[in-house]
Amino acid sequence: MSLPPGFLDELKTRISLSQVVGRKVTWDVRKSNQGKGDMWAPCPFHQEKSASFHVDDRKGFYHCFGCHESGDAIKFVRETENVSFMEAIEILAGEAGMPMPAKDPQAVEKADARSRLIEVMEQAVQYFRLQLKTMGAADARAYLVRRGLSEAAQERWEIGFAPSGWQGLSDAMCAKGVADDLLLEAGLVKTGRPGKPPYDVFRNRIMFPIRDVQGRAIGFGGRAMDPDDKAKYLNSPETPLFDKSRTLYNLNRAREASGKGATVIVAEGYMDVISLSEAGFAGAVAPLGTAVTEDQLRMMWRIADEPVIALDGDTAGLRAAHRVIDTALPLLEAGKGLRFCLLPQGMDPDDLLKAQGAGAMQKLVMDARPMVDLLWQRETEGGVFDSPERRAALDKALRAVIGRIADPHIRTHYGSAIKDKRWTLFNPRRTSWTPKQKVAVATPNTRASQLAQGNSRMDEMLREAVILAVLLRHPSVVAQFEDALERLEFLDSDHAAIAHALLLYHQDPDPAARMEAVLGAATLEKLFAPRHVSLCPAVRNPGDLDIASLCVAEELAKLHSRRGARHEIEEAVRDAESGLNEGQTWRLGQAVEARNRAERAENEDRTEFEIGANGARINRDERLRLDSLLEQINTGKSGTKARDSR
Repeated sequence: MSLPPGFLDELKTRISLSQVVGRKVTWDVRKSNQGKGDMWAPCPFHQEKSASFHVDDRKGFYHCFGCHESGDAIKFVRETENVSFMEAIEILAGEAGMPMPAKDPQAVEKADARSRLIEVMEQAVQYFRLQLKTMGAADARAYLVRRGLSEAAQERWEIGFAPSGWQGLSDAMCAKGVADDLLLEAGLVKTGRPGKPPYDVFRNRIMFPIRDVQGRAIGFGGRAMDPDDKAKYLNSPETPLFDKSRTLYNLNRAREASGKGATVIVAEGYMDVISLSEAGFAGAVAPLGTAVTEDQLRMMWRIADEPVIALDGDTAGLRAAHRVIDTALPLLEAGKGLRFCLLPQGMDPDDLLKAQGAGAMQKLVMDARPMVDLLWQRETEGGVFDSPERRAALDKALRAVIGRIADPHIRTHYGSAIKDKRWTLFNPRRTSWTPKQKVAVATPNTRASQLAQGNSRMDEMLREAVILAVLLRHPSVVAQFEDALERLEFLDSDHAAIAHALLLYHQDPDPAARMEAVLGAATLEKLFAPRHVSLCPAVRNPGDLDIASLCVAEELAKLHSRRGARHEIEEAVRDAESGLNEGQTWRLGQAVEARNRAERAENEDRTEFEIGANGARINRDERLRLDSLLEQINTGKSGTKARDSR
C-alpha cells in the first residue's frame, strides 16, 4: 500500500522517539536531560551495562556508540518488534492517533469480513479455555500435568479443551448471536446431513490456538484424548484466515524473540514448541503436521538468517531433514541458510529437556550442522567408492543436487565445499588445507638418507611445479586430471596447497583471481620463478589447450617414472641400514644388474635416465651414489667372509 505525500513527516512530528524507545529501555537519569530531549540508556540491541545508547528526541534520531546501531522511530520499531515497514507504520500511527490512509472499497470489505472471522476465533479460544476447567476435562488436565505443563504455562499458551459433544461449541456461539455461516467460514463447524444442524469439527481434544504473525487467532490444533481416534492431531481446515502450509505455530512470539537475539528453532509439534519456549528457547516454531514448505521457509528467513531445524536423530528424522534440504536448495540466498540439530535417537526436544535439561539442548543447538554437511552425508553414507565408475556416479549425483541451487554464487560455494569433502574422502591420509595453513602431506615413513634426498627429489619438485603452473594457466584442463591430482603426493607443501585450490576453484568464473586471493601472490610467484617452469611452452603460451593437456600428461608420466626409481633406491637403503641377509643381497644384486644394463644402454641412447631393475628410470647421480653404497656393502661382505673363515 502506498502512503500519501507528507504522511510519514506528519507521523514523525506527532510521535516522541523517547517515548517509543522508553518502552524498551531504562533511562540513565544521571546522563539524560529530558528537557532538552537528550536521553541515554543501555543499548537494547547488545548486552552492556553502561549507557552508550543516545536518543536525540528533537531530531528524532538514535545512535549507539557501542554497536553503532542508529535510525529513527520507524526503524526502531521494525528492529525491536521484528515487523515489516508497513506494520511499523501502523503501530506508530495507532499510538499517534493517526488513521491509516483509506483503502479501496473492496479491500475494506474484505478486511471487515476478516475482522469478523478473527472475532469469532477469539470467542472460540475463550470457550475452549473455559471448558478445560470443567469436570469433563479432568483427563485432559491430568495429561497436561503429566507433560509438565503447570496452570501458569497453560494460561500462557491459552490451552483449552473441546468437549466430546457434537454441538457444544456451535450451541455456545449461537447463544452469543454468532451465525452458523460465520462458524462454517471460520472452520469451527461442518455441515451435517440434510435437515441436520452443523456439528463441531473439534471434539474431545486438547486445543492449541494458532495465531498469525500479528498475534491474531486464525486456527486451532487439537490433540485427541481418545487413543482410538483416527487422527491424533487435527488442524483447522483451510479458511480465509488459515492455510497450514503458510503458517507456523508460535511465529508471532518467535519473531519478537528473534528480534532480541533468540535462535529460531524449528521443531515438529505443538508440545515441542511449548517445552522449548518454557525452557528458555523462545524462538521455537513448528510446521502444522506437514513437511516444511517453501512458504514456511521464507517466513523463517524473514525473522532469522539461519533457523535451526531440530529433528529426531532416527531414520524418520533424517528423512524429514532430507525433505527440508530438497525444498530449501532452490531458495538459498546469500546469508539465508539452515542448520540442523539432530537429537539422540528416539528423543524429541520435549523428551531431551525432561531427561537432560536445557543445557543439553543448548549444546545441540550450538553444535548444529550446516546444510551442506547433511547433504554430503546423504549422498555418501553407506557408499563404497573404490572404483573410477563409482566415483563418477557420486560426482554425477552431487552435480545434479548442487545444480538445483538457483543462486550462482551459492552454487559455487556449495561446489567448493563438496569438493573439499570429496578431497578428504578420497585422500584419508591427508589433512585438509585452508588458506591460512599449508597442507600436511603424508609421506612414506622411511629414514632420511643422502641417497634418497638428492637430485631425484629436486627433479620431482620441478615436475610438480610445471604440472601446476600449466594447470593454473589453463584451469579448464584441470577436470581431465582431477583423479591424478587427488592421488599425487606432493613433496612440496606449497604445491599440495596449490593442487588443493585448483581442485576446489578451477570452475570459478574467475579462477585466476580466486587462486591469488586464496593462495597469495607470493606463493604463485614462487611457483613460476624457476627457469624450467617459466620457459615451458605451455606456460609461456597460454591458450592452446591441446599443448597444455599433452604437457601435463607427459610431466605426470615422467614424475611417476622418477618416483618409481626413487622408491627403489629408498628400499635398497632401508635394507642396507637394517643389515644384510640373502634376500637383501639378491635385491642389491638386481640393482647392480640394473646399473650394468643402464651403462650398456648409455652408449646406444644418450639420455638423462637409465632403466632400473623394476623398469623405473634412474638418474646418473643416483647411480653413482648407488655405486658407493654397493662398494661399502661389498667391503662389509668381504669382512664377514674373513671372520667366518677364521
